[in-house]
Amino acid sequence: MICGNFGTGGPTSSGQVIKTKIVSEEIVNKLGKENCIVFNTYKRLKSLLKTYFIFIPTLFRFKHVVMFPAHSGVVLLVPAFYVAKLLYGVKLHYVVIGGWLPTFLKRYPLSKFALKRYDGIYVETNTMKTALQQQGFKNVFVMPNCKPLKILREEELCYQHTEPFKLVTFSRVMKEKGIEDLIRIIKQINETIGRTVYSLDIYGHIQEGEEDWFEEIMASVADDPAISYKGMISFTDSTSVLASYFALVFPTRFFTEGIPGTIIDAYSAGLPVIAAKWESFDDVVDDGVTGIGFEFENWEELTKILERIAVNPEIVYGKKAACLRKAVDFMPESTVSVLSNKLGGAI
Repeated sequence: MICGNFGTGGPTSSGQVIKTKIVSEEIVNKLGKENCIVFNTYKRLKSLLKTYFIFIPTLFRFKHVVMFPAHSGVVLLVPAFYVAKLLYGVKLHYVVIGGWLPTFLKRYPLSKFALKRYDGIYVETNTMKTALQQQGFKNVFVMPNCKPLKILREEELCYQHTEPFKLVTFSRVMKEKGIEDLIRIIKQINETIGRTVYSLDIYGHIQEGEEDWFEEIMASVADDPAISYKGMISFTDSTSVLASYFALVFPTRFFTEGIPGTIIDAYSAGLPVIAAKWESFDDVVDDGVTGIGFEFENWEELTKILERIAVNPEIVYGKKAACLRKAVDFMPESTVSVLSNKLGGAI
């Protein structure tokens, strides 16, 4: 059984929903639809008693359970599923989304105790694996984030960029993604130089509860044509949309990011990444090869990088082909095999 948040079925930029769908589809493709049952947990944690007393007792029917819980699921469901493992012998596999788990578990000893007895924990980076091993885990495997994207051919890469150089963000729209900081920096550079050197297009779902914040931000730049919100597009269209841009900027304020899906999108489009050095940065970005990193939350350094690139755009152009080569590392057929090989013929 595959158990995770598959959302509502509509378009989404939620990394949790996207990864759950992609990994699940790859498992179903490898094992066969007749051997898999999929259970959508979207908003079902609100029916916790029903989950505990109706759903979990049915787990005796399955050989394996693959689960994708986020924070609340780790607290509420992980121990309960471990009880099912003790009672029924079902094998449990936890696919981690993002890089927050090692720090999070320090506050929840019951969930930590249960997870140490799962059959597999599949993390996105070696940084996360090492952090969990330092806490005594022996059941951790590295399974990088992935997306089934079309990778551009090298001859399709765009090298014909002129001012304003088109920058892009492609993630959830929220304070913690550093979008407000990036807007401020771009406006500052353009004003200092006295012309529009950079433009910024923002793609993504506006985080629930942060609509007023973003509306205020966009109102403050309403008279600046260099800053635009472009709404949402499906990740399946990301390669074709991003291919025309100069570079992707990822100024995240989340230090515990895992492998952000937006960087996989960028690589597939041959788009170098200018990114904050979050905890697992070195697992994802080859600094100086597929992108350029700046010290976490060091906005002065990001400003200097963009100023330097504006004078010498070859800094970005020289990284495009390497991005295409790196994109291959994040295709589902290779990454998900770490898990699907352990599942045998049915779950």
